[in-house]
Amino acid sequence: MRAITYTDFGPATDVLHPEDLPTPNPAPGEVLVRLHRSGVNPSDTKSRSGRPGLTKPAFDRIIPHSDGAGVIEAVGDGVDGARMGERVWIWNGQWQRPFGTCATHITLPAAQAVTLPEGVDFSTGATLGIPGLTAAQVVLGGGDVAGKTLLISGGGGSVAHLAIQLAKWKGARVIATASPGKSTQDALAAGAEQVIDYRSETLAQDILDASNGAPIERAIEGEFGANIDLLSEVMAPLGTIAAYGSAIELAPKFPFFQALFKALKIDITLIYILPLEERLKRIAQLHEALSAGALHSRIHATYPLEETAAAHRAVEQAGRHGAILIDCS
Repeated sequence: MRAITYTDFGPATDVLHPEDLPTPNPAPGEVLVRLHRSGVNPSDTKSRSGRPGLTKPAFDRIIPHSDGAGVIEAVGDGVDGARMGERVWIWNGQWQRPFGTCATHITLPAAQAVTLPEGVDFSTGATLGIPGLTAAQVVLGGGDVAGKTLLISGGGGSVAHLAIQLAKWKGARVIATASPGKSTQDALAAGAEQVIDYRSETLAQDILDASNGAPIERAIEGEFGANIDLLSEVMAPLGTIAAYGSAIELAPKFPFFQALFKALKIDITLIYILPLEERLKRIAQLHEALSAGALHSRIHATYPLEETAAAHRAVEQAGRHGAILIDCS
């Protein structure tokens, strides 16, 4: 099989290299998937560049990326042979494993290769693992959102874009924050009723004005540390902050006194370790939304496998509107 690998941390152009490797055989309980698309996420680029406290990768050779989509080519013992030829999307392809989806093939447990709904293409499938499941969990993991007002930050981001659609589909009213221009347009197109410039000097009041003076019941937050003071101000008593990221401020100061007297709930999602029962619920909801035509993934660009380093750089740069994918076919 053809793959992109790295053995050391560093810039994409320095450490990512194409390599020919033996095509693996599926072990018992596994499937072999011929990949058509691989999804590149910020977590993939951070893992490749090196995380704080780590001096070398966890494995001697790594094929990056956890998301992907393709066709099952072979099955291991204990897997129904009827799955041969099945179109699937993948979750946790490289989570705590050395070989991910940035290759022509991957073997992994059969449960991690999920049947693609009819009519859903491989490009969409490659966005369902990290962005799709994260969006579904932060919006729907706390129960019914129908009739509630949700605040979704970073409305131009991949997770937020999917989250807006899922919230709208389930009957919520969505206020989003975003930068002016394309991000605002995309958030409005996804279903946000109002989009506010995240740099506004009166952001808290703008949010409350947009919600007709009512505080926010559930916030979907991709930058917890940078926005916690704002959220403490605009959240309703007993409200929930569903957080899935905090890249700008990894060690924030928490305004406990304000949060205490509102009894705010902080619900942090790390989609890699979502319990299987919860994961299956979110998968079913994603598939239902897709089949209803209520969920659409934005694709910013698709790169050939040999240009994976350029794809990583695109993820690391500002101005991206949608997923970055690799064509593995």
